[in-house]
Amino acid sequence: MFSAAPAPTYRLIPSRFPPIGLFDTVATAADAEKVMELAGWTNDRLVEERLRRLPEEEWVYGQPNASVVMATFLHAPVSGARFNGPDLGAWYAAAALPTAAFEVAHHLRREARAAGMAGLTRDYRTYTAELAGSYLDIRRQQAQRPAVYAPDSYAASQLLGEGIRASGGAGIIYNSVRHLGGVNIVAHRPRNILKVTQADHWRLTVDAASSRVAMARLKAS
Repeated sequence: MFSAAPAPTYRLIPSRFPPIGLFDTVATAADAEKVMELAGWTNDRLVEERLRRLPEEEWVYGQPNASVVMATFLHAPVSGARFNGPDLGAWYAAAALPTAAFEVAHHLRREARAAGMAGLTRDYRTYTAELAGSYLDIRRQQAQRPAVYAPDSYAASQLLGEGIRASGGAGIIYNSVRHLGGVNIVAHRPRNILKVTQADHWRLTVDAASSRVAMARLKAS
């Protein structure tokens, strides 16, 4: 079954990665590539390779926060994420802000444990977006797809996600593994990520030994 994505959606990005508007004002794909070269984005071999894997007709530019979208696809984790491998990133978002917070808190907690810390605090900024397209809907399919929903392995889910991308699909709607009752969306097409708007800033604090997540809105400076 395929479904439309809920709207709006929410994504949290660490504030330590400041937005750099390379793509926001350029008018053509050729201009975007020249700006990337001048700014040094393509000095990273992996970033340049990912840009070549992303069809030019899918590049996003000339609109607010286009650089935030493009960075998500070009700066992917070396091991990939749940529904994408390391070759190209994807846009992950949640149907509700608390779900987005639980998702990033999971990774923050893992970082704290790896460093032998009792807890960890980090600041994030929120982006809202509307996601166009028709998404493979695997909500409530944990029993039918246990490997895809595995909490500690992305092997099966990456195969599913990259299969959707290769077939031209928009992405996947799925139940959050980290937040009971939460809903997430992964979008594999940059051009489907619309009306991206920066919203509030938040401070998240996690305990390494528990599932507790503290979230506080930061005042504008």
